[in-house]
Amino acid sequence: MKNLIKISFLIVSIFCIFSCKTQNFSTPEYGKNITEKNIQIKKVHNFRTVGNIKNVDGRTLKEGKFYRSGHLHQLKKKSFDELEQLGIKEVIDLRNSKEIAQKPDNLPGDIIYKNYSAFEDEGDQLDQAKKLVLKGKVDGSDADKRMLEFYKDYVSENPEIIKKIITEILESDQPILYHCTAGKDRTGITTALILTILKFDKETIYNDYLLSNNYRKKLVDKRLNLANNLHFIYPKMDVRVLEKLSWVETDYLDAAFNEINKKYGSIDNYIQQVLGISESKRQEYIQKFTY
Repeated sequence: MKNLIKISFLIVSIFCIFSCKTQNFSTPEYGKNITEKNIQIKKVHNFRTVGNIKNVDGRTLKEGKFYRSGHLHQLKKKSFDELEQLGIKEVIDLRNSKEIAQKPDNLPGDIIYKNYSAFEDEGDQLDQAKKLVLKGKVDGSDADKRMLEFYKDYVSENPEIIKKIITEILESDQPILYHCTAGKDRTGITTALILTILKFDKETIYNDYLLSNNYRKKLVDKRLNLANNLHFIYPKMDVRVLEKLSWVETDYLDAAFNEINKKYGSIDNYIQQVLGISESKRQEYIQKFTY
């Protein structure tokens, strides 16, 4: 049996050497200033609190009010106490119904759970896209375009849902955790909108957004290297697609804000008209969440 395993491993290795297309991955953009607290919770990725940053008026965001992360499907019961210690009483799941059905959050019984999805996978679009990727019919450039379109659509296609998400977070008097699958795209957009409402500048907002690459680096590197080494299984697949889907990029968040400016004239108009936040209410939120 041992000899058979060795022979099988040797065959796979030789096959990989001659058939695998090695890929040189690009270096992602990283957040430059790690101002927030990265919280290590077993089996939960990109878990952190947004805080310890100053807005344009010099006011500091209170730490421990907003928490963000990837999905909580693998959250261990041993970690339930950690959520309690953070004071988290409510979780907002930004994933769509299909994602939730496949990997539902594992939460303490006393946590208030709500789901607000501004993106629904109608007609199994994601499954169809995956099949096209494996067949080599989608390349890195296509993936990049799809990501840009996703960011544009997310802030404009279901404005009522975005309003519910933002209102729920800002109206909460208790620490609140919101998340999507990886905690980087939908969660990143949501955080960017919240920080914009609280009058943080572009550099600060984008730095927080790009920190997902810092916190997910080990996970993504492992995933990309594995895909690269096992490329012989799906030789037609462009591994750059996985790269594009794994990191966040400045261009993606730009696409969301540019769409807002194009459709509504300005981010301030979007805040007032779409999110229903008047200037006086905006000031209330600033006083509530900063000091």
